[in-house]
Amino acid sequence: MEQARLLEAIIETAIDGIITIDNRGNIESLNPAALKLFGYTIEEVKGKNIKMLMPEPDKSGHDGYIERYQTTREKRIIGKGREVRGLRKNGTTFPFRLAVSEVQYDDRIIYTGFIHDLSKEKEAEERLREYAAELEELVEERTKSLKKTVKALSAAKEEVSLSLEKEKELNQMKSRFVSMASHEFRTPLSSVQLSASLIEKYAHPFENESITKHVGKIKNAVGNLTTILNDFLSLERLEAGKVEPAFSFFDLVKLSEEVTEEMQLIAKQNQNIIYQHTGLTSMVNLDQNLIRNCMINLISNSIKYSGENTFIEFNTEINDHECTVTVRDNGIGIPESDQKHLFQPFFRANNIGNIPGTGLGLNIVRRYVSLMDGSLYFESVINKETTFKLSFRR
Repeated sequence: MEQARLLEAIIETAIDGIITIDNRGNIESLNPAALKLFGYTIEEVKGKNIKMLMPEPDKSGHDGYIERYQTTREKRIIGKGREVRGLRKNGTTFPFRLAVSEVQYDDRIIYTGFIHDLSKEKEAEERLREYAAELEELVEERTKSLKKTVKALSAAKEEVSLSLEKEKELNQMKSRFVSMASHEFRTPLSSVQLSASLIEKYAHPFENESITKHVGKIKNAVGNLTTILNDFLSLERLEAGKVEPAFSFFDLVKLSEEVTEEMQLIAKQNQNIIYQHTGLTSMVNLDQNLIRNCMINLISNSIKYSGENTFIEFNTEINDHECTVTVRDNGIGIPESDQKHLFQPFFRANNIGNIPGTGLGLNIVRRYVSLMDGSLYFESVINKETTFKLSFRR
């Protein structure tokens, strides 16, 4: 009795449906899970044929199924379970897996069916199929888009290649032109410079102020043109990657004194370049030509953008950590709105008026400093002062 009550409790509380029928297919019992699945009460189904719970075509073929099941071979195969559909009281159908077993009970045979609802699994499978279809459609669209993009990129690559080839040709032409122009202009400029010096020499005994004045204008004009040529030639060499720093040890103080003396000759009236060095050593490992060019460019700018009767401070410092070169003037300054563009090629501040220049000098200085792994800083206050500082790690 105890075992019978336990078995009954197990059947009553089972998650899957359990149904029993006799050998004619009439329903003897359904557990609560099965009744819930089909939507009937036990009174509505007990004693009725199992076919009432089956939709077509399973309903018409059920008698043949029972007969086939009674053969040994079908017991081995069908008894393992098969997927069928059930018919609810409300007319709807649902999928379930049915496993049937034969039970000997009170000198007769009954059949027990175990019903596992597959509705949620089928819904999940359907969602997966829908997702897979959507994914395939998306992949197909993306593939078409990718092919289109690849085709466009290929066309763009070809166009860029042609543009690069044309640009390469133009750069070669520009390089040849700059080299040619530099050579062709330098020769007559040298002749003009020499002739102006000779005129000044031969006119000296006459002490004619007009001759001295105009000879000075010729020299200044030649100097400006020479500076322009030098700037263009330097930029062309930088753009072509022809400038490689040649590091060597040299006396920075000696170089700075030579530059100071040279630049003082072209300074304005009563414009004085004051050079000072700080440090116990004067030897550095840099490119002497590049650092000299930087010094001349910065001091030249200070001369151009400062008035007469002014001082230009030119300082060098060497300590254990770095070497610095500083040029400070009391000139027109750089407007704050222009400072962010200061190192762009051909840029000139809006307060320079008719002061000559190419707008290339500071760009060249910055690139020379970068080639020597240095840093360039500046500060400027309009109509007060401007300071440029080059810094190199030791």
